[in-house]
Amino acid sequence: MAIFFFTEEINFKFGYKSKYKKWINNVAVKENRTIGNINIIFCNDAKILEINKKYLNHNYFTDVITFDNCIGNKLNGDIFISIDTVKRNAEIYNCLFNNELNRVIVHGILHLIGYSDHSYDDKEVMRNLENIYLDILSFN
Repeated sequence: MAIFFFTEEINFKFGYKSKYKKWINNVAVKENRTIGNINIIFCNDAKILEINKKYLNHNYFTDVITFDNCIGNKLNGDIFISIDTVKRNAEIYNCLFNNELNRVIVHGILHLIGYSDHSYDDKEVMRNLENIYLDILSFN
């Protein structure tokens, strides 16, 4: 299992890495997947906008962009997360920053697993799965 956490163009401290690795592995197991190499990169809005324009031809901010390099049932990929957008969304949705960050992390993992959020029904499925997997995240 190789899950790595990085920062790019932002000063952000991310703790409890071993707990997050265990949680992500548990999500993968429940979805009948194994962990290959997953990089979770925390960045700022400017970086995520640059990535969104360059690779997806989208000219807007987003909270997460997932690059899927999975092979079979082995999860491989890069998940870019804009800390700026996560902070704004936490305010908009009236929730704690860490709760919103956890939701975005598992959202990226669900994309690697193969879930989509293009349609209303897809979004509902992903939101339900996010809630299920957020419930198994424990810092005990």
